[in-house]
Amino acid sequence: MNTFGKKLTLTTFGESHGKAIGCVLDGVPAGLKIDEAFIQSELDRRKPGKSKLETGRKEPDRVEILSGVFEGLSTGTPIAMVIYNTNQKSKDYDNVKDLFRPGHADFTYFQKYGLRDYRGGGRSSARETAARVAGGAIAKLMLETLGIKIRSGLCEVDGIKAESIDFEHARHSKLCALDPNAEAAQEAAILQAKEQHDSVGGVVLTEATGVPAGLGEPLYYKLDAILAEAMMGINAAKAVEIGDGIASTHLKGSQNNDPITPEGFASNHAGGILGGISNGDRIIVKTHFKPTPSIFQPQQTIDKEGNSVTLSLKGRHDPCVAIRGAVVTEAMMALVLADMALLGMGSKMEHLTTLYKGT
Repeated sequence: MNTFGKKLTLTTFGESHGKAIGCVLDGVPAGLKIDEAFIQSELDRRKPGKSKLETGRKEPDRVEILSGVFEGLSTGTPIAMVIYNTNQKSKDYDNVKDLFRPGHADFTYFQKYGLRDYRGGGRSSARETAARVAGGAIAKLMLETLGIKIRSGLCEVDGIKAESIDFEHARHSKLCALDPNAEAAQEAAILQAKEQHDSVGGVVLTEATGVPAGLGEPLYYKLDAILAEAMMGINAAKAVEIGDGIASTHLKGSQNNDPITPEGFASNHAGGILGGISNGDRIIVKTHFKPTPSIFQPQQTIDKEGNSVTLSLKGRHDPCVAIRGAVVTEAMMALVLADMALLGMGSKMEHLTTLYKGT
């Protein structure tokens, strides 16, 4: 499937080394002010080649809106956007045309479809996430009208954990680091892995504030379940935690429960979600990214005929994919929350009577 969401749906298209990538965002209510400069700024956060910590592939990632916007406002019809690829080096992949790269989707795509686009992984490439960021930027514009804000940053790199959380620092950090005191060690770990022709993993913390209580569709479209699905759908994501996540399994019920006071919840072990529905507190999600599978060390693999071969990769790759993955987690959270907000419009009769009868 290439479509995500129920009321607000995002369909993406394109391949890493094709002519373009893009998306169609359907379900955006008419009358939303479409800030194209903001959409582009989100893509600029994700685009490659900004520092030595990222891939050397330099793409401007200029987004072009094709439909669904008139005089700066959404029309209520599908919003189509395209991002043209301009810096492909497809010849870098000629030597893997008939080989399966370890850690990549090459083998499984071939088993499913009987063929594959070997140029950078084609559809399975993380380049596809640029389209998600474009769609997520519009979802953010929707959420902004509701007072909902989403932020992210790296809370762990190669096992080096953040001891403090500073989202403003992460916004301006080339590493997207949440802890200024851990940033130097995290950067050194990435550069060391790069020098050794290797890669490292990382953990992205994503937070949403201003989320009203009541978002979520139990039982089979729970907010936490769909957030987990959205994050796990990002390339290289291998685990997702909501709130305290794994740490909550080490607690007793008396420790894990969040006391409720007249002023709100006294703690937030639940990560802002109870019973699959937002409780009005901060929504907290951690997404764990594996080390980038594209490494420049000899690796054992097989070819399409099943013969054992040694693979030596070429090309330009991120030594830590989690860095650019941070803005993608924001986009996916925005798409989920905006979708849930639209779905929630039908949860009470008073919503319908207010809309159609003005009472």
